[in-house]
Amino acid sequence: MTASAVWPRGLGNLLEFSRIGFINVLAFRLRYYTGIVTYLINVTVYYFIWKALYATDPNFAAGFTFNEMVTYVSVGWVIRSVYFNNIDQNISQEVIEGKIALSLLKPVSIQAMQMGRALGEACFRLVMLTLPAGVVISLVFPVQGPASAAHFAFFLLSLAASILLTGALNFIVGTFAIRMKSILGLLRAKYFVFELLSGLLVPMTMFPAGAQKVLAWLPFQHVAYTPLRIYLGKLDGPELYQALAVQYVWVVALALFGAWFWDVMVRHVTIHGG
Repeated sequence: MTASAVWPRGLGNLLEFSRIGFINVLAFRLRYYTGIVTYLINVTVYYFIWKALYATDPNFAAGFTFNEMVTYVSVGWVIRSVYFNNIDQNISQEVIEGKIALSLLKPVSIQAMQMGRALGEACFRLVMLTLPAGVVISLVFPVQGPASAAHFAFFLLSLAASILLTGALNFIVGTFAIRMKSILGLLRAKYFVFELLSGLLVPMTMFPAGAQKVLAWLPFQHVAYTPLRIYLGKLDGPELYQALAVQYVWVVALALFGAWFWDVMVRHVTIHGG
C-alpha cells in the first residue's frame, strides 16, 4: 500500500476514534457541570494566595504583575480542562481487566486509538467545560484579554500543541502498565510532577536559575507555561515562533518515542483478567 493511501486511512481512523471519544463522554455530562464549580474553586484558592503574597511584595513574581498573575492562574486552569486526558489511566485499566488483548488484535495503532479518543474528549470538554468555566471565571475575577488578536491566534495554536503533548506524555506513562501491571504510584507521581513542572501552579520564572536551565530542556513547561506566556504577550517575534516550533518538535519526538516504546513493551506481554 502506498504512503498516499495509508495517510487518508490513518487520518480516517483518528477521526473515527475522536468521534467515539466524543460520544462516550456524553454519558457523563453531569461531571462536567460540576467541573465548572471545581475549577472556579481552584482559581479562587490561588487568587487569594497570590493576593496575600503580592500584598507583602508587589514584585513577588518576577515579570508578572498581580493582574497578570490573576490572568495567568485563571487562563491556566481553564485551558487545563481541555488539554487534560486520561490516556495513561485508560491503558492501565485495560491492562488490569485484560481488555488490552482485544485492542492488540485490532489492525490499528493503539497510540492512534488512544490519542483519537483523547482528542474527541477534548472537543467535548471544550464545549461543555472549558468555555463555560472561562465565562464564569472571567465574570468573577479580573481576567485580562489576550495581548492582541495575533497573540490569541498563536495561543490557540500553542494550546493545540499542549493537547497533543499531554497525550503523548500520558501514552508513554500508560505504556509502563504493560510490564508493571499496576501503575497507581507512577500515576500519582506523574500528576504532581506534571502540575508543578508544566508551569500551571507557578510560573517557571519563580524557580531557581539553575533549575530553570535544566527544566528548559524538558517538555513539561510547554504544556501550560508556553501558551500562557503567549496569551499574556510575554513571547513575541522570533522568540514566539521558536517556542511554538519547540512545542511541536516535542510532540513529534514523544509520539515517535511512544510508538517505539510500546512496541518494545508488548513483545513479551502477559494479559491478566478477562
